[in-house]
Amino acid sequence: MKTQTVSEYNQVIHLCKELFKKKTLDYGTAWRILRLPSITDQIFIKAQRIRSIQEKGTQLVNDPIQDEFIGIINYCLIALIQLELTEDDRLELNYEELEPLYDAWVKDTRSLLENKNHDYGEAWRDMRVASMTDIILMKLYRVKQIEDNKGKTLVSEGISANYQDMINYAVFCLIKLKEDNRHV
Repeated sequence: MKTQTVSEYNQVIHLCKELFKKKTLDYGTAWRILRLPSITDQIFIKAQRIRSIQEKGTQLVNDPIQDEFIGIINYCLIALIQLELTEDDRLELNYEELEPLYDAWVKDTRSLLENKNHDYGEAWRDMRVASMTDIILMKLYRVKQIEDNKGKTLVSEGISANYQDMINYAVFCLIKLKEDNRHV
């Protein structure tokens, strides 16, 4: 994978992780009460807002869509952590316990990106942010269907892979939005 992509990816994840850390210190791990479908719906709300703003061309709430992509990344990581902690019913975990889990999922997800980026030749760089938003929404619908099927699939990848793909597409969107702002 290109060094530029690794550097850009790491910058985006650093920003996401800093926000995750600050929110954990502010709110604790209140998100632990959420069942997986609720986390999926939280991600859906963020992706749907992005698409709505893209389609309307205007927004009434001043929160930038970049913040929504950061939220998608962090909520996907929260979902992956929840999947890993199914045997742990504690609602409160300290950041020191969460950080290695967050980092491990990021590392695994970045590795997935590197493998796909190799095979696809960084095709994402020629995609539109709106198209990647649609792909995130499609993956959310897939996750919802898998959740409705109690996690069973016949030939499809599971929930974790879909969350990881959403993380990677959201990272791509943030990279592209940053590039677009440089060229304005």
